[in-house]
Amino acid sequence: MSFEQLGLSTDLLRAISDQGYTKPTPIQEQAIPVILEGNDVMGGAQTGTGKTASFILPMLRRLETHANSSMSPAKHPIRALILVPTRELAMQVYVSVKTYGKYLTLRSTVIYGGVSIDAQIDTVRSGIEILVATPGRLLDHLQQKTLILSKVEILVLDEADRMLDMGFLPDIKQIIQLLPEQRQNLMFSATFSEEIKKLASKILRKPVLIEVAKQNSVSELITHVVYRVEPLKKQELLIYLIKQQELQQVLVFARTKQGADRLAQQLDRQGISSAAIHGDRNQLQRTQALENFKQGLIRVLVATDVAARGLDIEELTHVINFELPNNPEDYVHRIGRTGRAGTKGFAISLVGREENQLLIGIEKLLKTKVNIEEIKGFESINLQPHVLDKEKPIDAKKLKRNVASAHSKKMNLFVKQDEAVMRFNKEVTHKNTRRLEKTEDPLFTQPYVPKFSDVVLIKQDEMNKKSVHKRLNQQSNRPLPALFIPPVISKQK
Repeated sequence: MSFEQLGLSTDLLRAISDQGYTKPTPIQEQAIPVILEGNDVMGGAQTGTGKTASFILPMLRRLETHANSSMSPAKHPIRALILVPTRELAMQVYVSVKTYGKYLTLRSTVIYGGVSIDAQIDTVRSGIEILVATPGRLLDHLQQKTLILSKVEILVLDEADRMLDMGFLPDIKQIIQLLPEQRQNLMFSATFSEEIKKLASKILRKPVLIEVAKQNSVSELITHVVYRVEPLKKQELLIYLIKQQELQQVLVFARTKQGADRLAQQLDRQGISSAAIHGDRNQLQRTQALENFKQGLIRVLVATDVAARGLDIEELTHVINFELPNNPEDYVHRIGRTGRAGTKGFAISLVGREENQLLIGIEKLLKTKVNIEEIKGFESINLQPHVLDKEKPIDAKKLKRNVASAHSKKMNLFVKQDEAVMRFNKEVTHKNTRRLEKTEDPLFTQPYVPKFSDVVLIKQDEMNKKSVHKRLNQQSNRPLPALFIPPVISKQK
């Protein structure tokens, strides 16, 4: 099938041809006709499959009737609202709107946080038909009454599951209440969790479900490799891989903002030009780092999961997980930055012993075993689950923390100690094991008896006050329960 068969206008086909595209992707082939018919859509496709164009092209086609060259802002009310979770994705979607709509007289703009709101206010007030926005900044504009959503005909929620993960659900609910009831709703995402399905049931009206790939699946063009490594040698192994394989463009994912900054600095010191991108960087810094990376001015871009979506980097061959994500689904989005548009990609993960449960969760999500390799000099002692020794006490807090970090709430992890079974912080005693009587601590049950009686202390005080004071200080070094108060030494009259 060609784009000409999808019902798009001449101006849109011309813009598509300018980009060198001749055939639609599977998600575009299925979604565009359905959206043109005015149906609500719940679309799912793995990243890098042309998902953005699958809703932008039919949206532009439906809004062509509102195109005009009038200078009056009243002639350009907001007709389409596209909500996205991050600034980078907002910019990417906005660029697509401008690219495919360049032959149409439809106005568009993008608003997001991290930059001054004043310039955005001037643009919005001049009149636009298409608005791309992050939920937080959109609410800022609504509170300042700089824009009105009463004429919106099409609502798009892109990467809806990520917006829920980032806590945008209350903001989305507020925004939806300000939209007209009669509108077309489109929800697109790479994955659909149960929470997303619940949200869809409240927003979408008889939606058409479009899935061109299994949920949480990844491109078959991506090769997955896991290297066993001790945590303290991860940085050394990363440097070795970059230099040994002569990688010129690598996207590295860290788990925390501080970790990303620290890793980028260490790579720079080793002669590998790097930059970090995360939520604490302002928009100018994030944009500059991304542009430098795309242009080849830096070899490594170290990012947190804020960059797992919305980064469209042409021909990016390698993504390295310096640390595995806490959420297995984020692994799918991280590696989705490579293997895009039919090109091959490599997803490398550096995995320590403490991340074994996270790796198991990823394999369970992907329903496949990931190839595990070792490099001489960087081997991990053991990547298998840690077996607790019967003789050693169980650290319940550590066990609970490990389980929580692996997001394995349903996992029935337990270890046996003699005849008792420890499940998280709860103890289940074997039916043949006699329960031990709870022993009382004599520190809290026996009365406090001072080592020196009042009389002795008084006599000693009369004989040598300094000596007694020194001895009392020595005795006071003994820790005493806070619920007891030492007796007061009465003074002689």
